[in-house]
Amino acid sequence: MGEPIRTSQAGSLPRTEALIAANRDSRLADDGFTLVPDSGFDQVLSEQVRELVQRQRNLGITLPGDGEYGKAMSSPVDYGAWWVYIFQRVGGLAVTESNIMSAEPVRSEPGHVRLTSFPDRRDWVKFRNAYTDPTSGISVGKNATVMPTTVGPLSYTGHDLIARDVANLRAGLDAAGVEQGFLTALSPGSAARIANEHYATDEEHIWAWADVLREEYKAIVDAGLIVQIDDPSIAENWDQINPEPSVADYLAFTQVRVDALNHALRGLPQDQVRFHLCWGSWHGPHTTDIEFRRIVDLMLQIDAGSYSFEAGNVRHAHEWSIWKDVKLPEGKIIVPGVVSHSTNVVEHPELVAERLINFASLVGPENVIGATDCGLGGRIHPDIAWAKLESLTAGAAIAGTRL
Repeated sequence: MGEPIRTSQAGSLPRTEALIAANRDSRLADDGFTLVPDSGFDQVLSEQVRELVQRQRNLGITLPGDGEYGKAMSSPVDYGAWWVYIFQRVGGLAVTESNIMSAEPVRSEPGHVRLTSFPDRRDWVKFRNAYTDPTSGISVGKNATVMPTTVGPLSYTGHDLIARDVANLRAGLDAAGVEQGFLTALSPGSAARIANEHYATDEEHIWAWADVLREEYKAIVDAGLIVQIDDPSIAENWDQINPEPSVADYLAFTQVRVDALNHALRGLPQDQVRFHLCWGSWHGPHTTDIEFRRIVDLMLQIDAGSYSFEAGNVRHAHEWSIWKDVKLPEGKIIVPGVVSHSTNVVEHPELVAERLINFASLVGPENVIGATDCGLGGRIHPDIAWAKLESLTAGAAIAGTRL
């Protein structure tokens, strides 16, 4: 009998009512998007993170995070906190009339791939009736702040905020007797999806974000923690290109984003870097998702020690089998999602065990950490989220007895 498979989660965990209320009480600065919390916020946040880490430990999560609690959510349903948080930490931004949520559609051509607006995504167009029907169950909730535009040279201004997040997680880990944990940070490719009115090209915009975000990555790694790079743009952008591009054009379009990320990660220890790939966490049909086999080699180019990806989502659960043909590089770890954010049904521990055994049989149990598909916070009810994490650790224990 082997040891239980190690476990983690993909970042966002449900906020408590107290933390949501504390964020809701923040005021907006004169720029229209910077949140200014009241004087008691930091104490509430630190207490909530400490309790969260302990709760993860009590469930048997072996690599916990701060639940993205330092990333503002002022509503129980919010699919964008992982993204919009960075705009509180970067200079060169302002609120303008440009908004990717309401911009005019953009058409791509062979050899000239461009992102279109969010409402013009191919899955959103194909299922327009469902996406516009409030009773369909498809929602992205409400962000704590609006999307700004790049209007000047980008600069990192979030030193105090990332230091706060590091200190809160460190305190939680120490109190719970856990050695290691992780914090999430945005990728250059995802950050650069906002409107740009300053840089001459989209590529310049992406590389500017790489230089800015490196400061956040380095602050996390220098503190001895793991940084998880959140980058749905690698997979999700495929659906945001209209009409559907050739795979070759898409890979070339995405290579820039991989290169920029590696530039931001240069010199950082790979065993402290985890990359998270997903196809977008909203609860839509996802019939226009790109197949994992098309982009797995791109993912493995990224200078990370571990790779987190959706594998419990019913659109991608079958793709565990690609590891029969794809060789995991020596010393690398995969972090497949084996419980999903995309359904309220709580996965049975036996199913979790089966999924983990499938991966472990192909890459070795020592190279697998079971996790969630994507963040659970803001996407499913807290009671269901915690039941899924309980099922995750129970399934990992069962898998250990069978490997």
